[in-house]
Amino acid sequence: MPLAPVSRAILRCRQADVDLVSERLGFALPRMACSSVHDSAASALWLGPDEWLLLSSALPTERWAQDLSTGLEDVLCSLVDVSHRQVALSVHGPRAEDILASGCALDLSVAAFPVGMCTRTMFAKAEVVLWRTGIAGFRLEVWRSFARYVDALLREAESEA
Repeated sequence: MPLAPVSRAILRCRQADVDLVSERLGFALPRMACSSVHDSAASALWLGPDEWLLLSSALPTERWAQDLSTGLEDVLCSLVDVSHRQVALSVHGPRAEDILASGCALDLSVAAFPVGMCTRTMFAKAEVVLWRTGIAGFRLEVWRSFARYVDALLREAESEA
């Protein structure tokens, strides 16, 4: 269930600057609530009206966030590297929705939570960012201090008949 390390950053900017920031980053930030954009190099998840989680498949390095920040120097925004704060867990397969329902009160049916949708929510007692990456696949971004707890709960739910 744990996924490989990735580079992560939290971006905060004004709505008026979203187009400029998107241009400088090289990919469009999602503007619709609880949505995401993804290409081969990076993903952006909408976390709030002025907040995005940026993910890169590049291994976590200070250079990635520094390079992004350099392109945004003249824009009123904040970009903070959170690569080491979080870990990613994967839940996939035909029972993924049921496994997640063991600790999450959201309706995770594909009709209510379609592919590409993301949100901050609670899984048991831990705050997570939940992202539907496929019909039967989810990614959970979990603060490192809660990762073992969430992983254990997911494994317990998976083992139940």
